[in-house]
Amino acid sequence: MQVAGRTTTGERGLTAAEAAERLRRDGPNALPAARRRNPAVEFVKQLVHFFALMLWVASGLALLAGMPALAIAIAVVVVVNGVFSFVQEYRADRAAERLRDLLPVRATVRRDGKPLVVNATELVTGDVLLLEAGDRVCADAEVLAGGRLSVDESLLTGESAPVRPEPGGAVHAGTYLVEGHGAAVVTATGSRTRLAGIAAVTAGATRPRSPLTGQLQRVVRIVSVIAVSVGVLFFGVALLLDFAPGEGFLFAIGVTVALVPEGLLPTVTLSLARAVQKMAGRNALVRRLESVETLGATTFICTDKTGTLTRNEMSVITVWTGAGSATVEGEGYRPEGRLFGDPEAVAAAAALADSAARCSPDSRAVEQSGVWRPVGDPMEVALHVLATRAGRAARPAPRDRRPFDPYRRRSSVSDEDGLHVTGAPDSVLPLCRDVPPGAAEAVHELSARGLRVLAVARGDGDEERDLALLGLVGLEDPPRPDVAGAIAACRTAGIKLAMITGDHPGTAAAIAAEVGLLGPASVVVEGKDLPADDAALGELLDADGSVVARVTPEQKLRIARVLQARGHVVAMTGDGVNDGPALRTADIGVAMGASGTDVAREAADLVLLDDHFATIVNAIELGRATFANIRRFLTYHLTDNVAELAPFAVWALSGGSIPLGLTVLQVLALDIGTDLVPALALGAEPPNPRTMRGRARTGNLIDGRLVRRAFGVLGPAEALVAMGAFVVVLVAGGWRWGAEPGAALLATASGTAFTAIVLGQLANAFACRSESRWVGRRGFGGNPLLLWATALEAAMLAVFLLLPPLPGLLGGDLPSPLGWALAALAVPAVWAADALHKAIRARRPKDIR
Repeated sequence: MQVAGRTTTGERGLTAAEAAERLRRDGPNALPAARRRNPAVEFVKQLVHFFALMLWVASGLALLAGMPALAIAIAVVVVVNGVFSFVQEYRADRAAERLRDLLPVRATVRRDGKPLVVNATELVTGDVLLLEAGDRVCADAEVLAGGRLSVDESLLTGESAPVRPEPGGAVHAGTYLVEGHGAAVVTATGSRTRLAGIAAVTAGATRPRSPLTGQLQRVVRIVSVIAVSVGVLFFGVALLLDFAPGEGFLFAIGVTVALVPEGLLPTVTLSLARAVQKMAGRNALVRRLESVETLGATTFICTDKTGTLTRNEMSVITVWTGAGSATVEGEGYRPEGRLFGDPEAVAAAAALADSAARCSPDSRAVEQSGVWRPVGDPMEVALHVLATRAGRAARPAPRDRRPFDPYRRRSSVSDEDGLHVTGAPDSVLPLCRDVPPGAAEAVHELSARGLRVLAVARGDGDEERDLALLGLVGLEDPPRPDVAGAIAACRTAGIKLAMITGDHPGTAAAIAAEVGLLGPASVVVEGKDLPADDAALGELLDADGSVVARVTPEQKLRIARVLQARGHVVAMTGDGVNDGPALRTADIGVAMGASGTDVAREAADLVLLDDHFATIVNAIELGRATFANIRRFLTYHLTDNVAELAPFAVWALSGGSIPLGLTVLQVLALDIGTDLVPALALGAEPPNPRTMRGRARTGNLIDGRLVRRAFGVLGPAEALVAMGAFVVVLVAGGWRWGAEPGAALLATASGTAFTAIVLGQLANAFACRSESRWVGRRGFGGNPLLLWATALEAAMLAVFLLLPPLPGLLGGDLPSPLGWALAALAVPAVWAADALHKAIRARRPKDIR
């Protein structure tokens, strides 16, 4: 026999010397080690991306401006976030390495004519593998002989049904034997196996940049330009006002640093971390923080079928005989179920099913605490349950059995009562004599209901001919009860759906129709029939409710890329090794936590701990809410920046005639001391009931509407009250235009402006909870964290005004009674401006948020 250009030694296998020579020549049977990226280099990358560089610059500027404490604080923020991001990425990039775990440690071969147990890494081409049920295949091989092998290839192909290779057929590394025994000659090892090819595709697939990453980079660029421009402007103004160049430069640096959003990165990170925590509570484990927002931006979900849309629990629900139909009562594997219909015919069919189940002795339902637990092949378990419900006693071991064959599409069992046959109707019915009237119509009716139909027959001899049809059995893998509602929620949210599965197209289409995924205009297509042109493929699949069956890993990966090229944010589900490349390439890879492989989980961004499709929808809702929350605290931050910049602008525009209302340290105290906690609380705002209505907002985090609201409404309202209170307190204290106020008076006025901004931000926190409803309508409940945060903000205000030496250090003193009254006006001013703005917007088409 010739195998890959090498000659085997037949039944004796290789000699020890031949095996050693081939091992030396070809290398060990191990997947090629992925080239590991230097961890130090990867960590440094997390510290030098655009956002981090901006904060490093801010830290350096703070140091130059004589503020070492701020410089250190910013540096710590960058390092902590860098460590967190590095850990997340490091874990994600181990997906390809986990493929090695699928190879067993030991294997049994025949060498020198004797069985020998060797390390799997020592297998070579030409070795004769001895396979038993339960063994994992550890190299690509060609079947020599065997007792009707049944191989589970689902990890490689996605096909749920085991395959039964004949002599001369192939088995692949990473699969395992579920039935039978036999021998196979190794044809490929290590990097030449099919499993290694999938590993290479997985390792070569790159993650797309998340929408959040792009949006945050855009925000940072905008704020950077504004901060630097304002700094340069004020440096020029300082020189015009006869400041010394050194003093003017330090002043400009202070203004620039004050405008840098030091709290933005930790606010975003902690908001995403909280969303991750909430998703974990809903059985959705997020492996990358950025994936939270990407989930919210999802526009297309490619879902598999078994276990995600269905329970992966096959049950017999109908038995048809010539005398009529019998209904099976009892959910799943509960033993109290009964049969209704023709008892004698049903009992005969159940007896056959019980015997057929003996084709796989481990396929049964074990009773535990009143509930049967399935063990083994789901269909054979379902037949075993049917026999038990029919009250059939255990039968003697069969004399002979022929397991299900994908070519014959039937199985048979011989015992003392004769030959019992089950299989596809179009395979069994032609072997039967006197087929009862209506059998063909019954097959059509059961198939139309989405059931898997088996024909049950009995013969007197050992040959599969001249059989008597006993009946038809209709089996169902029921959809999960919450799937239909989840699919409807996706449609309400403007999310398109497609079923991508390795199963038969008829089964896939029936389940898709039952759960509401398949629509009248939907397409059902097999992977082999997909258009070769990417544009044509995109046009075909870019429709809601498509079903693609019998797909290969490469086709699944291609589908993800084609949909992305059409502008979709794609979520792709999977559970096997074959799904790794597609999961890694999709914008959101979704792996099954209960039934999936380590490889799929490591390649994915989201792991469903319960394998439920509805969990994906819940995660998308939280992702959308997180995006809205980021916009909320961005509005909150930018509003504060307007109020903080106003005193500097008034000072510059007046040519120094109006004193500077805030010091740079007061601005930093606002950014870090009072604003950070309310912003974090806004990041914890629960989803709005309208979050899943209409398409996701996938535009810019900072758009014209947000800018107009922060810079044109809320910010000016705060600034007007703060500067008005500042000037009134100065005038009340005897100050006149252009004069230099006394230090005590300036400190009191500055403290008043500081207080007005803090109180304005307190009101702003509640205004930012909604973009369409004013505070009186939105209310103050629903987010207890925000109540605590604003209370803490008020407490921090008292600390900055009363606790020595902070007032003297910051340059602001406790306001006078007049100052308190004026500063308090910031609360109604902000709410009034917000209400007026939202009333004007309400006349336009309403926003879904």
